[in-house]
Amino acid sequence: MSTGTSQHITQGSAAPSGAAAESGGLQQGLKPRHMRLIALGGVIGAGLFVGSGVVVRATGPAAVLSFLAAGTLTVLIMRMLAEMTVARPALGSFYAHVREALGPRAGFTVGWLYWYFFVIVVAVEAVAGGRIVQLWLPGAPLWAVSLVLLALLTATNMVSARSFGEFEFWFSSVKVVAIVVFLFLGTLYVLGLWPDARGGLDQLTAHGGFAPQGVGAVLAAVVPCTGFFTGAEIVTVAAAESAEPERAVAGAIRSIVLRVVAFYVLSVFLVVAVVPWTSKAIEVSPYAAVLDRLAVPAAGTVMNAIVLIAVLSCLNSALYTSSRMLFALTRNGDAPRGFTRVSRGGVPRRALLAGTSAGYLSVIAAWASPDVVFEFLINSYGAIALFVYLAIAVAQVRMRRNLERTAPERLTLKMWLFPWLSWVTIVLMGTVTGAMAFLPGSRPQFWLSLLTVAVVLAAYEIRRRRAPLDAG
Repeated sequence: MSTGTSQHITQGSAAPSGAAAESGGLQQGLKPRHMRLIALGGVIGAGLFVGSGVVVRATGPAAVLSFLAAGTLTVLIMRMLAEMTVARPALGSFYAHVREALGPRAGFTVGWLYWYFFVIVVAVEAVAGGRIVQLWLPGAPLWAVSLVLLALLTATNMVSARSFGEFEFWFSSVKVVAIVVFLFLGTLYVLGLWPDARGGLDQLTAHGGFAPQGVGAVLAAVVPCTGFFTGAEIVTVAAAESAEPERAVAGAIRSIVLRVVAFYVLSVFLVVAVVPWTSKAIEVSPYAAVLDRLAVPAAGTVMNAIVLIAVLSCLNSALYTSSRMLFALTRNGDAPRGFTRVSRGGVPRRALLAGTSAGYLSVIAAWASPDVVFEFLINSYGAIALFVYLAIAVAQVRMRRNLERTAPERLTLKMWLFPWLSWVTIVLMGTVTGAMAFLPGSRPQFWLSLLTVAVVLAAYEIRRRRAPLDAG
């Protein structure tokens, strides 16, 4: 297997992974080790290191069950996506699958929603990274630091897919090592093998019981927990630039159960087993709170550094993913043709700069109008990932029926217990998404995200009534 050749991949749902394409297409520059770490690190973001503490404080030790439920739902969605990706390798992954199974309108909507989602992620992570850097450089203006971080990672993405993969490999390696070390230290403490550790699981019930806020709080927490797992699907988008996309996706999906259980469920379990869930330190940084309890030197500084790496990893992935989705949209006339152009290194630079420019504008909005414009942007993308996941689930049912009739030999990786488990997954994802409309903390995100969907649908109607988009 060589990744140094000039192989390319085109849009085409049934095209084999090694199909030749027109000159100037995306190159297969991602190696197996890149794909493994993209898959491993895809679900480890700043939300795990910081946001999980908010869930624990609102739920109590039973937050472990909320993460387990959300993780299980994510595993099911990813299994459905993997079935389609392995059976029908395509540029744009689920955008192409939804378009094939549910029609051009659904494909257009899912593709642009996903692009918009990651464009806002670019801004959010750039601002978050800037705030962490300010801890060490308090005199530096936030907007300037954020723009520098964004410019640096844009530059790495402009080189090649391999450049993105190399940075993501090391970013993800640090995140994975940090979680493994945390799990090891936390386990030693719980077993009473850490110096001055009392050990045991008393903290799980010592402050009002295992579910002090009630079952309702546990169920409500599934909504934000589901958002923490967003990013697991990035490996299917990156598969178009790997030498063996089907194998890479199949391997990543088979390991997702381990990643969900180990990285989220077990680590959150150790947080609530070591530190009282009532501790304010958990809300600020749950993992730093555990390291402080273990008297690890410079725990706060260590965690700030790890969170910064997690933020940069998310920023790196968001830039890559948004550019590839925009590039994929051009193949069906769903985006201006000008974004089809790629560099000699196989990078769709125009598509990359489009996402970066939107990110720049959002960072400026965070500085100029943090409480109005930037807050609106944050709320307008909050439920989009769930809308996309719901569309993926529905598309899988439609595509599976079609494949069983026309190409059953392509179904080498299947959704478990089809069709029953697929329909259960659709109902559960629909319930989680609908719950956002009624929970006070997520209601603004749901309705503003729905407004975003309406805008995209209106754009599709304009695009449908005109000639195919063309930017020259």
